Amino acid sequence: MERKVALITGGSRGIGKKVAEEFAKHGYDLVINYVSDNTNLEELENDFKSLGAKALFVKTDVTNFEDCSNMVNKAIEEYGRIDVLVNNAGITKDSLLIRMKEEDFDKVININLKGTFNVTKNVVPFMIKQKEGKIINISSVVGVVGNAGQANYSASKAGIIGFTKTLAKELASRNIRVNAVAPGFIQTDMTSVLKDSVKENINNQIPLKRMGTAEEVANVVYFLADDVSSYITGQVINVDGGMVM
Repeated sequence: MERKVALITGGSRGIGKKVAEEFAKHGYDLVINYVSDNTNLEELENDFKSLGAKALFVKTDVTNFEDCSNMVNKAIEEYGRIDVLVNNAGITKDSLLIRMKEEDFDKVININLKGTFNVTKNVVPFMIKQKEGKIINISSVVGVVGNAGQANYSASKAGIIGFTKTLAKELASRNIRVNAVAPGFIQTDMTSVLKDSVKENINNQIPLKRMGTAEEVANVVYFLADDVSSYITGQVINVDGGMVM
């Protein structure tokens, strides 16, 4: 059988890497973009190889449409197909609106939202040709309810939700399902540096009384890509311990 292929943006670290590992465990080969020349590609390749997966790494700035086109074309040249797209690349530049710099607003929108458009726009024609595909966009609970100090990030993640629902309607007739995952507070390198008192305050806002793990997000992403979720499209699944209901 021909192995399936998952393209995961931001798949070299954090939640994206856990998502990539989850697909590797289930027999997928991978396409991963990276931005920094300091990315340890050999270590990543060995990690994925140990899970039985081949990984193609392509240096790609998701804000650059031509870069995204190049990445997708290289993936097709290498594998001949893209079965799953996970739009995970994203950044934060937090500040209250009154202090927020225009460039910080633009950068977050360009990477998080425009980057999602750029990659998806280049992948969809191949999925249409294949007559099937799954797209999972990583949003956030702050895209659902907002959060003080994150006007740019909240706007980008809310935009991803609207983008997801529209694409789900446009592509359903082509046998392409499009869904979003909205994580809440997840244990990452960013949250690990928080003071214990801050973590405790966060946990008190969550009915399950703890932060989630990157693996728990990855499990839901894979569920949405798998055939067991074949009747789910246009949905946003919160992975947040019940923080937003």
